[in-house]
Amino acid sequence: MSLKRRDFLGIAALSSATLVTGKATASEAPAHNPDALGVLVDTAVCSGCRKCEWACNRTHELTDRPMSTFEDKTVFELHRRPDRDAFTVVNQFIAPENPEKPYAIKVQCMHCLRPACVSACIVGALEKTPEGPVIYDAWKCIGCRYCIVACPFQIPAYEYDEALAPEVKKCSFCYERVVKEGKLPACTEICPNEALTFGRRDELIDIAHSRIKNHPGMYYDHVYGEHEVGGTSWLYLTPTDFKNTELPDVGTEVGPDITEPIQHGVFKAFVPPLALYGLLGLAMHQFKGEKDKAEETE
Repeated sequence: MSLKRRDFLGIAALSSATLVTGKATASEAPAHNPDALGVLVDTAVCSGCRKCEWACNRTHELTDRPMSTFEDKTVFELHRRPDRDAFTVVNQFIAPENPEKPYAIKVQCMHCLRPACVSACIVGALEKTPEGPVIYDAWKCIGCRYCIVACPFQIPAYEYDEALAPEVKKCSFCYERVVKEGKLPACTEICPNEALTFGRRDELIDIAHSRIKNHPGMYYDHVYGEHEVGGTSWLYLTPTDFKNTELPDVGTEVGPDITEPIQHGVFKAFVPPLALYGLLGLAMHQFKGEKDKAEETE
């Protein structure tokens, strides 16, 4: 049965109204999951071996280079960021308290408890799973890159050189390995100094505070990621104030609480005119078709 013009226009109008008034589920605070997973990064014991980089690249098939090529420490001379070809990188920083000893810090997607990237995605291509990882569905992605703009840690990378099917690339927390196969994240599994501790996030926070209490001269009294942007799945301990590291001062306000009012305001102002013009265009096209048919009949 063919869809009548009136029915079609009614459905289109209803869809437009839904876009304007509908609520984004990503903005709703998820129930606390005591079994949610995380990783504690202890920069005080990280040796900067870069084995985590190699394991990540091998697991996600980003490179076929042997592990020996990751032993090059000259890369620390330049600051690096995760990108489409490297989901995690290790950099160095200096603690003013001990300027003679450089420390290493691993950076990757923080897998926020309430991710701004998930909230910003208008098609649901990014999803925060109950287990903790923020995963990406390339099939749903339309390439708007709102997630890149929204991320307070500037992590998602875009395949600008892929003309036909570009994707957003970032650390997936080894979702397939961790959730479906019951394994450790590749970077955590290979870490020789146990600078990366994988487990339940709540327990990792207790471990972090215990280390600070038991070794007050070894750690700065703050667990980064416990409260930043509402909390992150990746947590950090450092021997110095975090302002001396590359971890940004993002505050404790939840990311979607900042981005969604702006985003919703844009859509409320933009969708009604767009919907109206679209409906007018459909009506004109339909009327023109009816006119042409009438002329042919005559």
